[in-house]
Amino acid sequence: MPGAVLSPGVWGVVATPFRGPDLALDDGSLAGLVRHFAATGATGLTVLGVFGEAAQLSAAERRAVLATVVDAVDLPLVVGSTALGTAPLLDELALIQEATGPRLAAAMVQVNTPRAEVLRRHLTAVHDATGLALVVQDYPVASGVRIGTDELAAALAGLPFVAAVKAESPPTTVAVAALTRQLDVPVFGGLGGLGLLDELAAGSAGAMTGFSFPEGLVACVRAWQEGGFPAARAAFAPFLPLIAFEQQPGIALAIRKECLRRRGLLAEAGVRPPAAALPVALRDQLARQVDAVASAVPDRAEVA
Repeated sequence: MPGAVLSPGVWGVVATPFRGPDLALDDGSLAGLVRHFAATGATGLTVLGVFGEAAQLSAAERRAVLATVVDAVDLPLVVGSTALGTAPLLDELALIQEATGPRLAAAMVQVNTPRAEVLRRHLTAVHDATGLALVVQDYPVASGVRIGTDELAAALAGLPFVAAVKAESPPTTVAVAALTRQLDVPVFGGLGGLGLLDELAAGSAGAMTGFSFPEGLVACVRAWQEGGFPAARAAFAPFLPLIAFEQQPGIALAIRKECLRRRGLLAEAGVRPPAAALPVALRDQLARQVDAVASAVPDRAEVA
């Protein structure tokens, strides 16, 4: 419902599994993956985000992904979009609304201009046309747009349909601190959880990101809520080496998918071009990293 902010916690970013030489959608792996997110205690799911390879999916494939997720779990959904212009964005959002219905907590749209007044008009036009609550994603690596934190806050101030901000413009801790000070909406970190602990200390509501062990994200946020920094640091420490390993520029998606495959959460780890494949040189170290974390989360058998 527009005007309702997102609940704090972990909104897990869902990878889109592919299978076979033609990299067809693997709806079986997708259903199992989102059920795993639900079992770990995720607050909600973020589907068709940048790491969901939404830009590499046809409209029919996006619809199929959403149908599979809606059927598999009861969690609320944030669904990503790829278009920066208002008109093509409205086309994407129409498909999303049709496919998700009342399960859609908010649509995630990217910052598309560094000018506060232009961004404000764009977001207002999108909401007026759709009636949707919006999560505003500031992710210049994906959008190519860099906006100052003060300009972003000015663009969003007082807009009742903004459900959250996803702050992914480094340094994210500084951005989270500034946005939470200036806005009355939750701010979530991303970037694979790399800065989660410090973002929580700066006032974030949690994580809106993916990681091959979402258990670690949930454990960190819950520990922060219950015991503050010391508890959250202790809970998160076993996962941090793998988080850093996953977030290697240019190959992060391939690494995460192979980690998920090794956990038995995906049948295959293929990524669609232009995403880069996993370098052979990293395979042994990836196995060591995953096995080390799995020893602390021994509830699922690993695969070779």
